Amino acid sequence: MAQKIFVGGLSFQTSEQGLSEFFSQVGSVLSASVVTDRDTDRSRGFGFVEMASDADAERAVNQLNGRDLDGRQLKVELARPKPAHGRNDRYERSRGGWR
Repeated sequence: MAQKIFVGGLSFQTSEQGLSEFFSQVGSVLSASVVTDRDTDRSRGFGFVEMASDADAERAVNQLNGRDLDGRQLKVELARPKPAHGRNDRYERSRGGWR
């Protein structure tokens, strides 16, 4: 089963292809995306990689977390699912709790 991984600390120069190649060292990569700002189209410094299996994802987290890519130390962890309600947690807390 495919597993999505969060990758933080990306260099602004890191491309989706470079991210995919870096993660392919430890397993089969299904997709890699670098999140960009919608106004400037510049990287926001994080992205996601989808690994082909849970074992590949665990190996990626264990072996690549803290490693250097394009001059930056990466934070690699299993991605958490989006909240079902569609609003982010910070917004809700700033508005006085869950509604």
